[in-house]
Amino acid sequence: MTRRLAQVAKKVGVSEATVSRVLNGKPGVSDATRQSVLTALDVLGYERPTQLRGERARLVGLVLPELQNPIFPLFAEVIGGALAQQGLTPVLCTQTKGGVSEADYVELLLQQHVSGVVFAGGGLFAQADAPHDHYRQLAERRIPVVLINAPIEGLDFPCVSCDDAVAVEQAWRHLTLLGHERIGVVLGPGDHIPSRRKLAAARAAAQAAGRPLPDEYVERSMFSLEGGQAATNRLLARGVTGVICASDPLALGAIRAARRRGLAVPEQVSVVGYDDSAFMNCTEPPLTTVRQPVEAMGRAAVDLLCAQIQGSEVQPGELLFEPELVVRGSTTQAPRG
Repeated sequence: MTRRLAQVAKKVGVSEATVSRVLNGKPGVSDATRQSVLTALDVLGYERPTQLRGERARLVGLVLPELQNPIFPLFAEVIGGALAQQGLTPVLCTQTKGGVSEADYVELLLQQHVSGVVFAGGGLFAQADAPHDHYRQLAERRIPVVLINAPIEGLDFPCVSCDDAVAVEQAWRHLTLLGHERIGVVLGPGDHIPSRRKLAAARAAAQAAGRPLPDEYVERSMFSLEGGQAATNRLLARGVTGVICASDPLALGAIRAARRRGLAVPEQVSVVGYDDSAFMNCTEPPLTTVRQPVEAMGRAAVDLLCAQIQGSEVQPGELLFEPELVVRGSTTQAPRG
């Protein structure tokens, strides 16, 4: 007990006597100091005293599907910074193969009495066929939640998304203006909601151009460089000259696939990514991609979460943010012949 008092006191910058008064529910401590002590308890992994467990911590769960794709650390940085400005501490939960599941993370966050949860990127909420029971558990307990890049059908969590349809329209228009007619798309798994939206937009764009998108020009993959390489290899065997990918790592895999077949990028094959994650301007060639407005999206997600935490009514639905095509060196005029 004495060691715990000392650790919490050092973390907050107050005396052990002050920590003791908070833990015992005694008066004489300001609300701000009291809250800081409770937050320190949560951060250091100590259980709150029984009489204080009903109160929410100043902790917010930030659940990411992975950290290998550079876009997710960027979201974590933006959201974590915005939470800190609101006096909230992010608890980063990253899924790994064979590791802690998303449902297990939710259970752990509930045990920590978090004030809310932000789910970013391609978690189970973005997979239509995945189990969603842990999201319903959060809804039943009235825990504030914000989703990024995919809503959950049947649950009225507010959602912040980049407009997938506009992203594909921008990429498609760019390639068609360069003279490409055989354009393929590399997407995520079939139940991945953003990929479904991108496919619908690609079909609409192709139809509007008077050339319906053949099924053989659509490939699906796990979100990895290797997956993008394998999917693009199949597309190149069918004669496509332009490839639109659902993430930057997929696009880097597409470039590798072209080179392994002896094709030059962009002279013989043009490639467009999605996200504009870190260092995409440093690749060879620099990647043409569609940029997600991560800064604006992350701050909007935190604003929506804080409004819920403060008891304000937040309208359910999805806020769509406009992407931006960033033209670099991986696209050029379609090859002749």
